[in-house]
Amino acid sequence: MGKILRRTFLIGAAAVAGGVAFGTYKVKQDYPNPLETALAEGEATFNPYVKIASDNTISIIVPRAEMGQGVTTTLAALVAEELDVELGDIKVEHGPASYAYFNSGMMEDGVPFAHFDRGMVSNTVRSATGTVGKVLGLQATGGSSSVKDAYEKMRQAGCVAREMLKKAAAEKTDQDVASLKTEAGHVIAGSTKIPYGELASAAANVEPPSDMELRPKSDWKLLGKSQPRTDMEAKVTGGRIFGIDVDLRDMVYATVKMNPRLGGGMKSMDETAALQVPGVIRVVDISGPDNEKFSGGFAVIASNTWSAFKGAEAVKVEWDKAAYPDTSDGIMDVIAKASKSHDGDNLRNDGAVDTAFADAPRENLVEAEYRVPFLTHACMEPMNATAHLRDGKLDIWTGTQAPTIVRSDVAAEVGLEEDKVEIHTTYLGGGFGRRGEVDYPRYAARIAKHTDGKPVKVTWTREEDMTHDTYRPAAVGQMRARVDEKGMPVAFDAQIAAPSIIASVMARTFPSLSPGGPDNTITHGAFDQPYAIADYRVSGIKAAVDIPVGFWRSVGNSYTGYFHESFIDEIATKGKLDPVDMRFELMKDHPTAIGVIKKVAEMSDWKTPAPAGSAKGFAFVLSFGTWVAQVVQVSNSEDGITIDKVWCAADAGEILDPAIFEAQMQSGIVYGLSTALGEAITFEDGMVNETNFDTFDAMRMNQCPKIEVALMENADHMGGAGEPGTPPSIPALANAIAALTGKRIRSMPLSNEVDFA
Repeated sequence: MGKILRRTFLIGAAAVAGGVAFGTYKVKQDYPNPLETALAEGEATFNPYVKIASDNTISIIVPRAEMGQGVTTTLAALVAEELDVELGDIKVEHGPASYAYFNSGMMEDGVPFAHFDRGMVSNTVRSATGTVGKVLGLQATGGSSSVKDAYEKMRQAGCVAREMLKKAAAEKTDQDVASLKTEAGHVIAGSTKIPYGELASAAANVEPPSDMELRPKSDWKLLGKSQPRTDMEAKVTGGRIFGIDVDLRDMVYATVKMNPRLGGGMKSMDETAALQVPGVIRVVDISGPDNEKFSGGFAVIASNTWSAFKGAEAVKVEWDKAAYPDTSDGIMDVIAKASKSHDGDNLRNDGAVDTAFADAPRENLVEAEYRVPFLTHACMEPMNATAHLRDGKLDIWTGTQAPTIVRSDVAAEVGLEEDKVEIHTTYLGGGFGRRGEVDYPRYAARIAKHTDGKPVKVTWTREEDMTHDTYRPAAVGQMRARVDEKGMPVAFDAQIAAPSIIASVMARTFPSLSPGGPDNTITHGAFDQPYAIADYRVSGIKAAVDIPVGFWRSVGNSYTGYFHESFIDEIATKGKLDPVDMRFELMKDHPTAIGVIKKVAEMSDWKTPAPAGSAKGFAFVLSFGTWVAQVVQVSNSEDGITIDKVWCAADAGEILDPAIFEAQMQSGIVYGLSTALGEAITFEDGMVNETNFDTFDAMRMNQCPKIEVALMENADHMGGAGEPGTPPSIPALANAIAALTGKRIRSMPLSNEVDFA
């Protein structure tokens, strides 16, 4: 019970508080349909996901951020499948910021239990946490949860609209509703085809039938098949779809400059020279209260963005010091010390680990320390937001992963009620978790108070973007294992330390709430893997480094996958075992894991030695509900190591759009491999050294390997697509390099110790 309580303290407290404060009725009650207050003439709405106009324009609302992952296509298809319309015959809209679009799936997946743990306690906590997600009305895109969360509710939305249209048609034609069918946006009544638009107004007012059934999978026309991307035409034709494209009448422009020592204040500012720059209108102090957890700084307002940039360069400013050590070495020393402190949260603690190691012969031990640096998100579109404050109303145009949080935050910023604030969510030129933050729209709202009622577009420079991120944490892992006489691991112990993402995000986003309890993001990808080792412990330690950190593609899995799977390979080497065969034995009780491992071994012809001068590496990581195994092949060349090919097998239980899912696996692999080729955020004099793509670059096209992906659907529960490709790519590459060179690299980026072509 103590173990259960320790795991579920924060989640349980929130669930109990929600139950007490709101009661069962409130938890079950639906939020109002936000579309009803903004219908155009001739439009009717059936629920928060469907609008139909009298001219037969059918709009499907996708309330998740489109940042290249294809969510506007797959989520629209969930509704279209039930509504009996083709994707080419609909309009897709993001829709307003609304609690009706809460994401309970993301909350459920954040519980401190392994995905395959479906016992009474874990399922109870998942259910309670999903309820908290509804009570909070958290409209957010993240955690590879969009499809899972929408799978039932958006299909039901399409089904409800379809049946209401049929009921209206039955009343119109005086026929039995059971005799009616739907097809391609029409209700079929005998030989009569009635367009949905002709029925919409009446249908929106009928009582939905209580005996509706979702279409069986055998009748699906869209789901389970690859569909044309609904966002593709605008992207390839240069449509004005991103936040940075916003252009309003009488608009002014601004940029921000914050203390380069993160979290530090601004001692003094002299704007005299900046005001002499042509086009500069005003320089304003945008430093916030101390508990805001953002750096002090200023904004320059101008008649164009370039003048704002040049004006910011001309401001003379004196900055305060940072609260963390001045250098990367000093910062890593703090994290490394924490990793040895034995003062963590044991999210997995099977058997008697200390006893297992107490009498272990030295020759049976494997020990290693692994390290990773901070990483920036490096979104191609730098942070930006446009704000228009006038007549007691605020409009914000921006690409955000969390519109309801932004709405709440900017409303408080300008002293308005939330119903006086409208968030216009654009497409995102890269998100990866960064656009779940509130700093850039908050600054835009703050600056809008100084523009005399004119809209202002606030664009960050690339340098400001990279040096004021909410970074992927640096981390240190102390790993040890004991092997038996057959070389198999019988005890495993990992102590992983990193700055707490949850504490950092909560301090910025919900400063009045305490994050209490364990932060399982520190050890995701290690404590929740399906390895059967009798004595198995994984501890997460919160390192006291006050650098802003946040959610980054695959979150903790991005580094724990590297620690865990590289070390598993070290164990296999110690025991003189084939690393794939060893994993077969350790995961034999999990058929889904065995399935993807077998598949990728077949794809890569694992048992056949690689050509001379080449080698293969293997890794497996279960993350965000998707079981992924990868093999990476590398080879030596005159210019350094080349990454030749990646084979990937992924099982997400059910895959609704194979082409999009495959593209996301490929994207995640490239994102992960990029971290090995030189990506790192380092500090000197308290400031970030890497300021642009010349010093923090992604994998280039000529470096990108061939990637072969096999998709499987054997898992019991649906998994996500956006992030699971990233975690195994990094250790698979490291393991391939170890096989090729004999050199085990235990710190990232790998380019610190080997050269890549």
